[in-house]
Amino acid sequence: MKYGQNSAAFWGETWALTLQALRVHKVRAALAMLGVVIGSACIVLVVTVALTGRKYVLSQIEGIGANLIYAYAIAPDGPESLPRGDLITPGDLQAIREGVSSDLVNAAGASAVSVTAFANGQQRAVNLVGVTEGFRQIRHLQILAGSYFVQDDFASTNKICLLTKPLGERLFPRQNAVGQIVRVGEMDLNVIGIFQEREATLGASEIVPQSVLVPFSLLHYYTGFDYFQNLYVQASGADAVPEVTSQVGAILRVRHRAGAEYSVQNLMGVLQTARDIARALTWILVAIALIALTISGIGIMNIMLVTVTERTREIGILKAIGATREAILYQFLLEAFTISGAGALGGIAIAVFLRALVNFVIGVFPDVGNITLPISWVSVVLAFVVSCATGLIFGYLPANRAARLQPIESLRHE
Repeated sequence: MKYGQNSAAFWGETWALTLQALRVHKVRAALAMLGVVIGSACIVLVVTVALTGRKYVLSQIEGIGANLIYAYAIAPDGPESLPRGDLITPGDLQAIREGVSSDLVNAAGASAVSVTAFANGQQRAVNLVGVTEGFRQIRHLQILAGSYFVQDDFASTNKICLLTKPLGERLFPRQNAVGQIVRVGEMDLNVIGIFQEREATLGASEIVPQSVLVPFSLLHYYTGFDYFQNLYVQASGADAVPEVTSQVGAILRVRHRAGAEYSVQNLMGVLQTARDIARALTWILVAIALIALTISGIGIMNIMLVTVTERTREIGILKAIGATREAILYQFLLEAFTISGAGALGGIAIAVFLRALVNFVIGVFPDVGNITLPISWVSVVLAFVVSCATGLIFGYLPANRAARLQPIESLRHE
């Protein structure tokens, strides 16, 4: 310890003494390190899980459309219980298309009825859904095979339909459903395509796994329905949603009797709530991880206090041969830093391994969903810095106690 404290030789000797001390007390150092391993792994994992959950929820909402407005007539006993004048009709849809400001991008209506579908000896209860133009764009329908309706189909009664992917696979196993005939209720429909929603809609929806999609004109011809159970409007952007929502509600109220009630909603409130919940959850989980690190820091402090007591004579010898107070302080702080730093690296490695393992399992079982766990490098850096800082903060008290020991009293210690 005769070198200058800013010299490479000084720090090299301090580092060598630190490693020697840790090798002598391997079990004790490992136990002190264990808490840091758990705490740092928790920080990385909770931030990863929080980010994954937040990303998944927000993508579900945004995939449906943060600029989506939907409306329906409030009918506790079903639309059939309402006076016909209260129902949302194609006339209302046209009035909204013409009356809403230029912020409106698209508008569509849809109604559904439960029927039975027959094909290849298979019988299934299905949702027969009639839709207008614009429905595909608003609801982000993906055509997996075949084609979608053309414009003329919405003004005719051509007996054509699209099937959801699960329904197509059930009615026509090991066959291409496109071009096949399926009997839906009393109609024989030609299957022109297979579709799915890009993202599942939150809450109630006319699109279910067992759905048959037809033009609204065909549904009207078959059932006599001349109203929409749901009306969808797409605004030009998130900023335009409140104004468009207000205009849609105003048009519906003006066109119907004063006592009629309509629900006109959008997903902006849900989106903001999801963001707020995800943010709060992230901070709560990080706080829990920090508590775990604090507990591990207390463990490091306690173990090092015991170490200082056991090494009192060693400290006296070092001081007798010229070690300064600062040199002793730096040595014990370096021991605390090494324990916490090694623990942080171990915890981060465990977190990264678990993340890779979970992603592998998800890849093997695709039915789990299209989810991947991303590693936030911010959380890795945070875990390492906080863990090392914890070791230094809680290691300072025992290090300072060691540095303040008097050489004569230390040499007398047995």
